[in-house]
Amino acid sequence: MSPRAKLSLFVLLAQLSAVSPASGKPDIYSDTDSLLPPVQNWSGASESLMVETDDPWITPAERTQLSATPDYKETIDWLRGLVAVAPELEMVTIGKSLQGRDIWMVIASADRAFSAQAMKKSGKPLLLAHSGIHAGEIDGKDAGMMLLRDMTVADRRRELLAESSFLFIPILNVDGHERKSAFNRINQRGPVEMGWRTNARNQNLNRDFTKLDTEGVRALIGVFRQWEPDLYLDLHVTDGADYQYDITFGGNGRNGWSPAIGNWIEDIYRPAIGQALSENGHEPGGLIFAANGMDMKDGLLTWSGNPRFSNGYGDAAHLPTILVENHSLKPYKRRVLGTYVLLAETLELLGREADSLRKATQTDQQRRPKSIPLAFERDQTSPAQTVSFKGIASERFQGPVSGAEVVRWTGQAVTETIPEIFITQPTIMVELPAAYLVPSAWKDIVDRIAMHGIRVDEIKQPLSTTAEVYRLPDASIAKPSQWTPNPFEGHIRIDPGIPVKQVVETTFPAGSYLISTDQSLGELVVLMLEPQAPDSFLQWGFFLEIFSRTEYAEAYVLEPLAQRMLDSDAELKSRFEQKLASDEGFAASQQQRLMWFYEQTPFYDEQYLLYPVARIPRSN
Repeated sequence: MSPRAKLSLFVLLAQLSAVSPASGKPDIYSDTDSLLPPVQNWSGASESLMVETDDPWITPAERTQLSATPDYKETIDWLRGLVAVAPELEMVTIGKSLQGRDIWMVIASADRAFSAQAMKKSGKPLLLAHSGIHAGEIDGKDAGMMLLRDMTVADRRRELLAESSFLFIPILNVDGHERKSAFNRINQRGPVEMGWRTNARNQNLNRDFTKLDTEGVRALIGVFRQWEPDLYLDLHVTDGADYQYDITFGGNGRNGWSPAIGNWIEDIYRPAIGQALSENGHEPGGLIFAANGMDMKDGLLTWSGNPRFSNGYGDAAHLPTILVENHSLKPYKRRVLGTYVLLAETLELLGREADSLRKATQTDQQRRPKSIPLAFERDQTSPAQTVSFKGIASERFQGPVSGAEVVRWTGQAVTETIPEIFITQPTIMVELPAAYLVPSAWKDIVDRIAMHGIRVDEIKQPLSTTAEVYRLPDASIAKPSQWTPNPFEGHIRIDPGIPVKQVVETTFPAGSYLISTDQSLGELVVLMLEPQAPDSFLQWGFFLEIFSRTEYAEAYVLEPLAQRMLDSDAELKSRFEQKLASDEGFAASQQQRLMWFYEQTPFYDEQYLLYPVARIPRSN
């Protein structure tokens, strides 16, 4: 290696580690906490949950007074030690990461129901929680380890397992967890080192719940289908604005794809858990998203997630799902203790309210609506509302570097009345077909659909039927957002434009796949197969081949063919002359003029821009 190459490699490694080659210490980066808004003093009853330093079952995080988090090996070794002496616990691997690490799940059952079959036979309600889908947001891992100890060997909360059982995945994104650094999340207070947001291929697991590209989410969906938990918690940490709330949580709202579950979350879960958190010294709130992406003065968004996200997926799949977002600007200790309280109180509530939750779930699973929304947008029809918000005072200034307005928080607690903006208005309503038919050539799509637990039937004989198909004449590559250049999550996103529906009489050959919507996951099927659904396989770029033309014709053959067509069809001649008169670009282009004729001949590819998935109308 030449001296210049060696120097370039050294500089690159220094940049990647954010360490100054000269001093070994990132001088201007060593105190990022000073860049953050002032932190509020806090003390709460939940601090008593931490054990003494000489406790034999102190967790690795507690050894640091909840300022640091253990790495993968230390985490798994500690859990293995606990499981070895706690008869109520078992530990299983649910899959492997891209880099070959096991994704571990701890089963906590007073009945020692360590299989899905035994768990269902026990009849007890089952809670599933995971941490680290974004591996830098790891509060839930350390909280869950403390709780597992206290429910077993410490004998402090053993009663929680008397009425409920618990599945706990400490780290879902295990590869991202090991890409740990003190420089991973500049806008988060602790732990000292934290993992990376995405996995080893830079995929965001919390954008993967429908397409199932990642090993982590495939493993999680397998747990959903095998164990059938009654309630699912996805434990995160926020980005963004400053406010007083330290732990925020909620479902996908009352008006989504699972309204009975949405009502249960709002009417039963949130009040009970909020009260328990308050009693333990925490400041709970609903999910918080700033309308302008800066501070809260312009409004609070009530967001309904699409099914690429955990809460949107749970809503579409009728799986009661709680998204938990701890506040990144609160210290790690406070966040971990709040998560412990939330987990413990959820187990207790589940024991009391299992019947009401299961009734709500069954109601939504048995729904067979005639039509559903494909997504939601800002509600422009309802009158404006306001909400009391426990915020932090802020001011805006002109940033001399960016040249634009920037917000800063003063640290002063304020209660403000701000607009509440509801993202609950359906964008597009679509009528559910009786079923979808997918040609055998697209088996890879069918395989992903089946992973969700959706029933798929391969037809054994040719099926002749009336079907609805979509043509996509206006489809294009989706424009990137301000923050997301193409591609997105390893895919080229497709904007389907306005699909043109056609009714055809057709025959599907044996080997095609029939997917009925008359099943509990029928609405999820629609959201994956309707082209205009934001998380459809079409929009994720799984059908790119249909946008390629593979047969063409040259001018030497089209010119005489077009003249023959004009001579034999007066109506076509009239339409051509009108097109010439009304479209200057068309009139000036030999290619456009001849292509206009080619598209109306039997030589033209009838499958070009034809979405290959067909709908079988309910009337059949």
